[in-house]
Amino acid sequence: MFISPMLLQTAPGPFSHSDFIYEPKVDGHRLIYSQQGGNVRLYTRHNNDCTRQYPELQLPFDDDIILDGEVACVDPVTGVSDFESVMSRFQARRADKVKQLAATLPAYYAIFDVLHYKGQDMRGLPLMRRKEVLAGLSLPSASFVIVSHVEGAGEALFAQIEARGMEGVVGKRKHSLYETGRRSHAWQKVINWVYAEVYITGFRKQEFGWLAAVPDPSGRLRPAGIIELGASPLHKQAFRGVAGQLVTGWSPGCARRSECETGPSPACCGAQCLRSSSFNK
Repeated sequence: MFISPMLLQTAPGPFSHSDFIYEPKVDGHRLIYSQQGGNVRLYTRHNNDCTRQYPELQLPFDDDIILDGEVACVDPVTGVSDFESVMSRFQARRADKVKQLAATLPAYYAIFDVLHYKGQDMRGLPLMRRKEVLAGLSLPSASFVIVSHVEGAGEALFAQIEARGMEGVVGKRKHSLYETGRRSHAWQKVINWVYAEVYITGFRKQEFGWLAAVPDPSGRLRPAGIIELGASPLHKQAFRGVAGQLVTGWSPGCARRSECETGPSPACCGAQCLRSSSFNK
């Protein structure tokens, strides 16, 4: 059984308030864990079944339950959740690849809410009552954790999160009900933004993305990655409106020219279609 999750508003900055609790924001993807009749299914926030991608999370609880949380992977070097790693897990489809990644890149489920338990709909209960139910659960394995929280001290928690290079903080009103499928001011995220100046050197048509580059010590641009998130449909439309004026040509023999259009230098999408443009003359 899938339940559309409650969504977060964005706070303008760190804040503290006695009516709020504050949790670390886990850098993974949203996951609804549903156990009905002993059968476990896992869903993304958009109701995509991703059960097979996470075999270590297919373990049952003592009773039927629906939980809300984030699935994530930890970078063994930093000890911090790593979004790219969990995306590798999510994108794996072949059984042998899933099995390999489960061993080499284990995922964990960070639980922060309970929506149904023992046949009871918990969404109409205040958040702190739902937290009490969570605290009393017997977890199936070490791959399941309950997200900790502090009361009132949002700015102090954010300072710790910022120092560790983690994603951010979520502030939640103590008495908030669970608003299914709605973006609510009762839950607010404070993102620990990290800024960098990059050059947009091209774009990918399929699965839209901007190809980014940074200058090396000699001043030449080198690929830095693909910006896939953050561009709204309006931004994409505006960019496509001017893109034709920016692309100057294709490199000979490009096998993927229908998928990717690049700018001033070969970029990291695999196509490397365009070798020069007016930008670097």
